Amino acid sequence: MYFSITHPMHSHPYHPQLACGDGISAVASAAEAAGFHGFGFTDHPAPTQRWLDAGGHDALDPFVAMGFAAARTTTLRLIPNIVVLPYRNPFLVAKSGATLDLLSGGRFTLAVGVGYLKREFAALGVDYDKRAELFDEALEVIRAVWTTDEMSFDGRHFTARGITAHPRPVSQPHPPIWIGGNTGAARQRVVEHGDGWCPFPAPATLAQTARTATIDSIERLAAGVEDLRRRLEAAGRDWTAIDVVFTNIDGGSPAGDDFNADAYLTGLDKLAALGVTWVQVGLPGDSLAHVLETIDRFRALVIDAAQP
Repeated sequence: MYFSITHPMHSHPYHPQLACGDGISAVASAAEAAGFHGFGFTDHPAPTQRWLDAGGHDALDPFVAMGFAAARTTTLRLIPNIVVLPYRNPFLVAKSGATLDLLSGGRFTLAVGVGYLKREFAALGVDYDKRAELFDEALEVIRAVWTTDEMSFDGRHFTARGITAHPRPVSQPHPPIWIGGNTGAARQRVVEHGDGWCPFPAPATLAQTARTATIDSIERLAAGVEDLRRRLEAAGRDWTAIDVVFTNIDGGSPAGDDFNADAYLTGLDKLAALGVTWVQVGLPGDSLAHVLETIDRFRALVIDAAQP
């Protein structure tokens, strides 16, 4: 099992110790030393005040921040959580991803989602109702740019002729592409374009807000994984080569005083049995000291204990 964290700027206002170079460096370095495998950032370039007041959070630019973290680590994989792909031209995403993969020595994974905040789409000049079409075309473009010289593309939203974009990524055949979302459509995109599926825990209320499917139990997750396997097998793809990312809901929060490491480890076994390969670990966002303490505590109680 691999463990990944998202830089804990998950509030508004954010804690200033976390939104600075020293804070990012400290969290990334501590995570790598503790045995975490992945580290990333969220993507909200233009959130509304209304969303922030309703429980949203501030954010850094994920590519810039991951580049900063890459320069201060050597093994930690850079995994955004997640890039809202329709917000950006896919040729620019391909260039940012290739650059990050090259400069980090092949440590980049492109995790992407369709997005759901209408006003953020409007602020960025992107048609919300066409986000799924934009997403699908962008996935085709990015993979082609990363692997093809003189690439041409004729789509409804993107057209290009004879594009050769070097330097290419160092990862072969290209950096992994993970598809976010809880729906059958997201899983079908994994089959057609992806190397991993990253759903997220979503009770009914959150699922409605995020315009996705409910996943509020391990049974619902298991049904989604089984659906993904059927789709992959029908397409002739090896499902064991696909990563599945989720959060361990057993044992409580690693930042809490009531964290139950034994229950958490049992939960990891359940997830592994389903085919989950990566676990997202939540961190507190109230201070840098609390973040570093939680990372070290998780190392001692879970990562070290989970070693064979």
